[in-house]
Amino acid sequence: MGMAEAEALALLRESGAFREGHFLLSSGLHSGEYVQCACLLQYPQEAEKVCQALAEKLRGAGLAPAEVVVGPALGGIILAYELARQLGARALFAERTEGKLSLRRGFGLAAGESVVVAEDVVTTGGSAQEVVGLVEEVGARPLAVAALVDRSGGRAAPGVPVHALVRLSLQQFSADECPLCRKGLPLEKPGSRAVSVR
Repeated sequence: MGMAEAEALALLRESGAFREGHFLLSSGLHSGEYVQCACLLQYPQEAEKVCQALAEKLRGAGLAPAEVVVGPALGGIILAYELARQLGARALFAERTEGKLSLRRGFGLAAGESVVVAEDVVTTGGSAQEVVGLVEEVGARPLAVAALVDRSGGRAAPGVPVHALVRLSLQQFSADECPLCRKGLPLEKPGSRAVSVR
């Protein structure tokens, strides 16, 4: 029996990964909640548990076996590595160069290879969709996005199914419509992608 969503959410809360305040998300949107999965993934034994549960979820979905797991840097690196270990696959990460995700450091995908995209948190699905596009560009086959948290409540559409351990519907706002900005709450930018603040 796999890890229940409530158990995964409890692990995120206990590790301090689930935060409240006023945050600038990598997507450029604002939110009163932020999930910093690195707080959980810093513990290898916990990373193993959640990735084992995510691997079970993927197998349960009847996906073809993944040959490669690719995660966007920085948030997807540890997740991609541990998930690949659980699936018996190769682990790669894509990194942003001149504003675009690409495979570097001698990483490559072969035409026809089956790929799972690993993402710590899916908000709009933009980074995951970018990795899916990168996989397709070289003729490999993206099977799914595997995420620890889907904070879109299932609304993100990266072009392949999203399988998440925790699915949340957390409010997010454009900068122009953010009630937290109107209250004058200081804005934190905890993510790794460079985003200009308006």
